[in-house]
Amino acid sequence: MSRHTLPHQARYHPVSIAFHWLLALVILGSLGVGLYMTGLPFSPTRLKLYNWHKWAGVTILMLSALRLLWRLTHRPPPDVPMPAWQRRTAQGAHTALYALFFAVPLAGWAYSSAAGFPIVLFGVLPLPDWVAPDRALAEPLKLLHHWLAYALGAVVALHVAGALKHHFIDRDGLLQRMRPWRA
Repeated sequence: MSRHTLPHQARYHPVSIAFHWLLALVILGSLGVGLYMTGLPFSPTRLKLYNWHKWAGVTILMLSALRLLWRLTHRPPPDVPMPAWQRRTAQGAHTALYALFFAVPLAGWAYSSAAGFPIVLFGVLPLPDWVAPDRALAEPLKLLHHWLAYALGAVVALHVAGALKHHFIDRDGLLQRMRPWRA
C-alpha cells in the first residue's frame, strides 16, 4: 500500500464527505458573493445577490445543523498519526469551523432582521425575524457578521493549508480520507 492509499475503513463515511464538500462549496460561494455584492451600487443586481447570499446563509445553517447531528451520531475514522500540537491545532480549527458555521449565518440573519429586511427563502418562504427591527442594533450586527465571515475565511484557509501540508509534505494520506472520489 502506498503512502497515499488508505484502507476503506480509514475514509470518512460518504455522507460525511458529501456534507464536507457541499458546505465548502456553499460557504466559498457565499463568501465570494458577499465580497462582490457589497461593492455594487444600489441596483436590481445588488438586491438579487443579497437575496442569494441570504438563501446561501440559511442553507449553510441547515446543512451545518444536519452535519453536526450526523457527526454526533457517527464516529470519524481513526486519526492519522501526528504530533500532539498538530492534533490540538486541528481540533481547535474544527471547533472554530463548527462554531462559525452557525455564528456567521445567525449574525447575518440578525442583521437583516434588525435592518428591517426580511428573509424570504427562495422568494417563497418568509422566515421569522431573528431580532426585532432596530436600526441602532443593525450596524453593530452588520459589523459582527462581516468580521465573523472574515474569521470563517481565515479558519477555512488554515484548514486547507493544514490538509495540503499533510498531503504534500507529510505524505501521510490524511487528505485521502475526505476525498470525494476514490484514488
